[in-house]
Amino acid sequence: MAETAMSRSVRLEPGDGEPAPVFGGGAPPPGPGRTSPVDGAVWRLRSRGCWEDAAALLEPYAATDTAASLRRAALLVEQCMYTGDGWDAAESALRAAEALAQDDEERGAAACERGQLAYTATVLGVRDRSDEARAALGRAAALLPPAARGRAMLDYRRGLLAEHLSDTPQSAIAAYRRAHAAATALDDVLLCSFTLRHLAGLALREGEVADARRGFTESLRLREEVGFLVGMAPALTSLADVEPEPEATRLREEAGRLFRLLGGVPTWLADQVPAPPPAAA
Repeated sequence: MAETAMSRSVRLEPGDGEPAPVFGGGAPPPGPGRTSPVDGAVWRLRSRGCWEDAAALLEPYAATDTAASLRRAALLVEQCMYTGDGWDAAESALRAAEALAQDDEERGAAACERGQLAYTATVLGVRDRSDEARAALGRAAALLPPAARGRAMLDYRRGLLAEHLSDTPQSAIAAYRRAHAAATALDDVLLCSFTLRHLAGLALREGEVADARRGFTESLRLREEVGFLVGMAPALTSLADVEPEPEATRLREEAGRLFRLLGGVPTWLADQVPAPPPAAA
């Protein structure tokens, strides 16, 4: 199952450092002045699968600030992928962000989120919105300037469509590699973990087990590095698929503990983790 990460970054309060790459990147960078209190709180909630709470923190800003509105919409779109729920809230937040967008980059970012929401509905079997997903990502490609930060996320999402909706693995590999190169240049650690995971999955599909193992291992390491807890269980189960026993069983058991700790998220992982041990009498 394909995951998602979010695009664009915004610092909502004054600070001395660079904008925190919460929105589409990894955790806020360490050190005083590198991120605002809101950024840090949003990241901590998002990384633990508390998307509604994270979105609520952004709500006071989202009414008038386009970047905050896009960021809030992206959180709720991501929630749909991980939980299979929250569609109306995501749609409403996305429409609000689209209404606030003023320039091509903002409109392109909104189109990218629109494409991701349509893709998610399609791949989870909620409703076939594949044509809408392709059209929205095509619009994003036309609107986003070549040097825009959102280009890395756009290439990643175009890879998802090529892999899971069009079944064109070579096109998917090319898109993931472009996204990975751009994410590396941006120091977008979390997006790198997504691109590596999908490239590893395609390598496994071709029987390249050693390459797949390297990719899955590095993807997991990056998620551990930034503390993306909600993405750990999928990374562990992917790595388990290419490890021998007893390591494979250990990884799946660890994934199961995290899955249950987060309340059964992501929902599509339920059949891939072992059941909890029976309670002691």
